[in-house]
Amino acid sequence: MSEGKHRWPSDVVLRGGHATLTPLLAAHGPALAEAVKDGELWRLWYTGVAAPEDMAADIERRLVLKADGSCMPFTVIEQASGEPVGMTTYMNIDAANRRLEIGATWYRGRVQRTVINTECKRLLLGHAFETLDCIAVEFRTHFFNSQSRRAIERLGAKLDGILRSHQRTADGSLRDTCVYSIVASEWPAVRRNLDWRLERS
Repeated sequence: MSEGKHRWPSDVVLRGGHATLTPLLAAHGPALAEAVKDGELWRLWYTGVAAPEDMAADIERRLVLKADGSCMPFTVIEQASGEPVGMTTYMNIDAANRRLEIGATWYRGRVQRTVINTECKRLLLGHAFETLDCIAVEFRTHFFNSQSRRAIERLGAKLDGILRSHQRTADGSLRDTCVYSIVASEWPAVRRNLDWRLERS
């Protein structure tokens, strides 16, 4: 929620060499609906990615949550093409304790496992720890989403635990949620690792 008269965090554009994170807008809907077709991401049972025909409603849902102060959604713009290639979000925002989660992230198939995801995490974590002065940043994913779990662990996040039967998924099944985090004291080492990976790529 807002902190004093000012919302925390406030809108920001985060720019890197390969991607730009810009506040999500309804106008991004058609391009994002097209991007999600690359890999048919909504068909992965262990994720919650919107189908093309549901993208506009999903964006509206995220914007309502943003207005409530509980999340800040971003559109991922690929620098080379200038096109939206995915979404990511600061969510479960706890302004009083300066904690938040990075989640609800997806990328079109063409840019998955490329430098774009690494750079986006570097931008989001850097802003969280260095500008927002967060004490911790969380990541959550389905127990069976092994690709996501490996990617989170490569960042240097540590597993805090598993919330068993945590949520019901769209098909009604129960989700065990793996909760990871990076705390402020760990950020310098995580930053060095991310910068090294970006330099290599």
